Amino acid sequence: MRLPTVCAGILGILGIVNAQAPTTRDLHLRGGRFKPLSYDTMTSEQKTLINSILSGPRTSLDGPFNVLLRSPEMGDLAQKFGAQMRYHSSLPPRLNEFVILITARHWTAQFEWQAHHKIALTAGLSPAVIDALAAGKRPAPMQPDEEAVYNFCTEVLSTKQASDAAFQAALEKFGERGVVDMLGVMGYYQFVSMLLNVDRYPLPEGVPPELKPLR
Repeated sequence: MRLPTVCAGILGILGIVNAQAPTTRDLHLRGGRFKPLSYDTMTSEQKTLINSILSGPRTSLDGPFNVLLRSPEMGDLAQKFGAQMRYHSSLPPRLNEFVILITARHWTAQFEWQAHHKIALTAGLSPAVIDALAAGKRPAPMQPDEEAVYNFCTEVLSTKQASDAAFQAALEKFGERGVVDMLGVMGYYQFVSMLLNVDRYPLPEGVPPELKPLR
């Protein structure tokens, strides 16, 4: 057996070879106005962004990432901020997902809602709360911590301010870090909602939109 063959076999056992670059099909990129990019035509900066996303906690490139590839250095900073807000917020997952849904509903961001609706249910948010939010209504009843989140987030999104009562209730429930993390989650998912809405990002084939326009 020739030496290159032996070396290749050893490296294969170690998992060093056969690690091929992703293909367009592997990436499953989708888009609306921003057409899906192919890996073999990407710049080195775009490939760095792809590798950075896939080396983190996310398991897919669904959502805003095909758009962010158009500005890959900014996109990498944004996706790292998003990963912090989604996976490492000081809020418990049930409430963090509630903040995301409130933001998605505010923007009528169909894909973001569809994706996080399922995650919120798994995290323990009540179907009745989610259904009321989808209909543009104040959920009732809510748990006390959910009410603090809802009041604070809806005031910030709708009035661009927070009343003393809403701020104080959020502060008492979640502390200063929790209040700032709520603002961070809203900020990131407003950014994502803008990207998706401007792109007219498509829902998966056969999946109808869950949200009707707010009056």
